[in-house]
This record gives sequence, C-alpha cells and structure tokens, in this order.
Amino acid sequence: MAAQLTDRITLAGRHASSRVLFGPHVTNLGVRRSISPRHVAYYERRARGGAGIVVTEVASVHASDWPYERAPLAADCVDGWRDVVSACRPHGTLVLAGLGHTGLQGSSAYSQSVLWGPSRVPDVVSREMPMPMERPEIEELVEGFRAAAARVVEADMDGVELDAGPRGLLRQFHSALTNVRGDEYGADRLRLTREVITAVREELGPGRVLSLRLSCDERTSWGGITPSVAAEQAKTLAGALDLLVVVRGGALSVTAYRPDFHTPAGFNTETCLSVRRAVAGGVPVALQGSVIDPVLARRALDDGVADVIEMTRAQIADPDLVAKIRSGSAPRPCILCNQTCRVRDPRNPLVTCVGNPTAGHEVVDPPEPQPYPCISADAETALVVGGGPAGLEAARVLATSGHRVTVAEAADRLGGLVRTAAADAPHLQPLTDWLEAECRSLGVDFRLGVTVSDADIDAAHKNGVTVVVATGSRPRPAPFPVEGTTQCVDAVDVLIGAALREGPVLVFDPIGGPIAVALAEWLAASGREVGVVTPDPVAGSRLGPSGDLFDANGRLQRAGVARHLSSRIVSAGHSGARIRNRYTGAETLVPCAAVIDCSPRLPDNTLRSGAVRVGDCLAPRTLLEAIREGRLEAHALRLPASTRDRTMSWDSSTAR
Repeated sequence: MAAQLTDRITLAGRHASSRVLFGPHVTNLGVRRSISPRHVAYYERRARGGAGIVVTEVASVHASDWPYERAPLAADCVDGWRDVVSACRPHGTLVLAGLGHTGLQGSSAYSQSVLWGPSRVPDVVSREMPMPMERPEIEELVEGFRAAAARVVEADMDGVELDAGPRGLLRQFHSALTNVRGDEYGADRLRLTREVITAVREELGPGRVLSLRLSCDERTSWGGITPSVAAEQAKTLAGALDLLVVVRGGALSVTAYRPDFHTPAGFNTETCLSVRRAVAGGVPVALQGSVIDPVLARRALDDGVADVIEMTRAQIADPDLVAKIRSGSAPRPCILCNQTCRVRDPRNPLVTCVGNPTAGHEVVDPPEPQPYPCISADAETALVVGGGPAGLEAARVLATSGHRVTVAEAADRLGGLVRTAAADAPHLQPLTDWLEAECRSLGVDFRLGVTVSDADIDAAHKNGVTVVVATGSRPRPAPFPVEGTTQCVDAVDVLIGAALREGPVLVFDPIGGPIAVALAEWLAASGREVGVVTPDPVAGSRLGPSGDLFDANGRLQRAGVARHLSSRIVSAGHSGARIRNRYTGAETLVPCAAVIDCSPRLPDNTLRSGAVRVGDCLAPRTLLEAIREGRLEAHALRLPASTRDRTMSWDSSTAR
C-alpha cells in the first residue's frame, strides 16, 4: 500500500509527522542577518498545521555571500535556529537548516566584495563578472559549510539541507555552462559537492539528516544540467544523503524554479520519477514543483514519483494544510500568483499571501478562535455590503467569532471582480469559491441582487448592527479625449462581457500589471488584431516580481501582439488612437476600432453613511489589500455581546 501524505517518515533515525515538506525560501523576515522571532512564528505556524519537515531560509555559509539585504548568515543564526527547533519540535516536525552560497548569482551590493564562481562566466542577470575560485577560496567554502554544520548541531537542529538549486554555487560547479575549469574541479564537476557533503557529515554525525536540494534540469537543451545528466549525478551522490529534493532551474532559468500559474502544477513529476529510478532506493526523494493540490500530491506518492512532497506555497496559503488533509476539509487554496510570496526584491517586502495575508505576520495579526464558537441567541449581528473578496473575508472572520452575518450583494453572484476575471484567469476561481464555501459553512446569510442604501445602513446602525462596506470600484473617465467612432471601454467592462467593435483593438496599460497582458493574450487568441500601449520600456513591467515578465513578453510576441513602448495615448478619434513617445515626443496614429483602458479605477463611493470600508471602495488596489483589510477590520469589530437585543438579523425588505 502506498504511503499517505499524513504518514510518518523516518530520516536518519528521526521521525517526521508527515511526508509534507515546507521548503526554504526568501522571506525578508530577518533582523540584520539572523533568524528573527517573526521567522520563528512563521515556521511554528506551519509545524502546528502538520508540516513534517521545515527547511529554514537558506543561510550563507561564508561572509563573501550576501545575496540580498536580509539574507541570513549561518554564523549569526544559532540562537534563531534554536528557537525555531523549540517551537516546531513539539509538533513532530523535523527542522533542517538551509545552507548555501549563491556564488556568481549573488550580489556585491551588500558585501562590497568580488563574487565567487567556478569560472570567469558573468551572471546573465546582473552581468557581473565573478572571480574564479582557486584552492584557498575552495578550502574556505568547504570550511564554511563545516562550520555552519557545527552551528546546526549547537542549535540542536535535526539536520541540514545543502543548496545545489537554481542559485546555488554548488550547482554552478555541477554545470558545464558555468564550470569550464581545467583543473580537477572541472574534470569532476561533483568534486566540490562531495567534499562539502563529507565535511558536513563529519560534523552532523550519523544521527542527523543531510538533505541536498539538487537542480536536475537547467532548462537549457544545448548543454548544462539536463535530466539525464542529473540522474547520473544523483546516483553518484545518493549514498551520502538522507534526502534528495529534486528541483529545476539555473542561471538562465531561475524563474523556472517556482513559476506562476502559467506553468502546470507538478511540472517536475517526470524528472523526479527518473531521478528516483536512478537512485534505486538509495535515498528518499522529494518532489518539488508547484504542488499545491493534495490530490496531485497523493497521486505522486501513489505512482512512486517521490517519498516526500514539497508543498511550500500551499502552506504559505494555508498553514493548516496537513491538518485539513487529515480532517478531510478543504484548505485555503494557493492560486500560484507569486505576487507576494516571491520577495527577493530590493524593496524588502515581507513574505505573505494574497489569499492569506496573515502569512509572515503571525506575530502581528490576531489569531482566529479555535474551534469556532457557535452562534448564540445573543450573538452580535453584522451586515457586510458587497460580496467580493474583501466582503467575503470580512464576513468569514466575523462569523468565526460568533457573529450572525448577512452579506448583501447587488450582483447575482459572489466574488466581485475576482470572479469576473476568473473567466479569463481560471486560477483565481478556487479562492473565491473557498471563501464562499467557508462563509456558508459558518452560517453566513447571502442576499444576492440586493442594493443597500444609506438609509438601510443608518437603520442598521440604530439597531446595533455592525456594518462593513466592501462595494468595490467603478470606472474612471478615459484619461484622454475620445471622439468619433473609436470605442473606449473600461477593462472590467470587457471582462464582464461588453461587446467590442469589429476591427483592431488597442490595450492601454499605464499600470504595467497582469490585467492588460491577460486581456491582450485573450483577445489575440480569439483572432483579434491587438496592440498594447504602455509608458514603460517593456510590456507588463510590474510582472518582474512575480517572475512572469520575460515569459509574458514571449507570449505576447508569439501571439502577434504589437507593443508600443514608452508611449501614451494622446487621443482617440475617427481613425484610431494617437500615441506619443514619452522620450522623443513623436506622435503616431495607430488604427483601431476600440481602446481598452486598463487605468486604475475609482472607489465606489455611492454609499456615504458612516461605516467601516475595506478593499477597493476605500482605494482600488490589489487582491492582497482587499482580503487583508477585510480580515483586519473584521478582527477589530469583534465585540462582546451586550445586553441589547441581537437576535434579529438584518432585514433587507426595504432594500432595492
């Protein structure tokens, strides 16, 4: 019988409570270069939710490596690691320290020293030339790994995970693309990794876990690490390891490591299976690769793809993922947007989740009651106006505190703009479905097709009803004059189903976000002639943080979408749209029948009565802010029951 996700697994004599791994990732939760109390709370929450193995954020093993401002340094992490172990071990979770060095893919901005690399090959992203490591630097690196392992033992951790993944210096030695040395480390590209493994094992001893995160596909068919090369490398290293985590990506394909929803989930399945067959039971193997669905994870175990499943983003979205799998309930879904959990960014944003904004803020956000209280006869009554994501999250949180909640939604369905956008971006649908299902399970009463007035809100206040307004946004006037036959339509209206005139379509994108790119792709796929106008030097400029910038422009190119860069629309008239280059001032007439305006929308301020406002009706922003504000304001409104009558629910009989 195949193992279950919730089954225990034993590694190096140590028992993990489940076969679900929470992998290492950048969080920006650190204080200087140490593991902080916010790290501790973040990892503890996933351990409490059932994660069998937690690998902490990769710590640099040598001071020459400072890849981003808040990157941990192993020499400064002992106390923080010890605190993580104390918090997680009572839940049956194994805690491994991520250890590595980013080599030529690092940054000299913080260390102000030369980058180390196997050879004189510049990084394709920064274009910075590294210093080829000679014997002294290699010895320092091996000693750095040894010293870090000694600190892991001092902190009483369960072991380490060595980074030979997409950014790792060890992987750079493995690959013929970055290792063109003429010495023994070029003739045998695994030599450095074997020396590191030997040094680390000597410090750990036989009773602690030694895991390796191994890039098994650099996505470069002409050379480097291919799946067949990786299978041989894994076979060579397997006997010295307690766990092997199969990943992909390299210097030319870093975004392939944790891509967004455009890449199918479970993309590493075939590679992982080939590696597992190659090691032939010599070491347990873990599958990584956008595995966010428990059904897909179970199938990977059933099919013998892996022994352990990494579900990192799924556990950022819902820290209780494993506990919910055990209980048979549905976890809050990950939508693979990468918008807030991919935070290797000079602005140092903290890791979080658009659907679960408490992620990364465990020491700040108030906890939800467990178990949820029953609705009593004297329960507080709440009215939420608007059934988009902000309103649904507010309703859900109020209901978890025992409020009797009614949601009034003017439309005939719930989900707001997210549900509308899901017609073209189906990855969004599970989140609004989950919010609705959770609200229904908590007894929230939904009134669809109901318009609430200021008088209704005033009456609700007089009856002691808590009111939250989440009515969303409305279109703004076109930011350029429109005359003649050219049609100008708001992007949301197009998603709702507004008819576009026959002929070429021009998408105006002053934001640089995903909406314009998605609309352009959708229209081009339907056979329309499409162009995008943006003031930025590249289409979809804000897609960089989510890792989709390069791929998005590739998709637009293949779809035949014309890109008018560094330009704005001056006017739209009879013959099309006149655009002006922001640098040269040169104007061009672009023929089109319709212009789709993707400008920021305005808050829907139809309701003027005093009430708590959340989401786009406060200021149109992203899904993250909508759900976060719905949650935080609902927490703030959780008031104790008073002696006044709360048994009556909100009466919509006078609403239109």
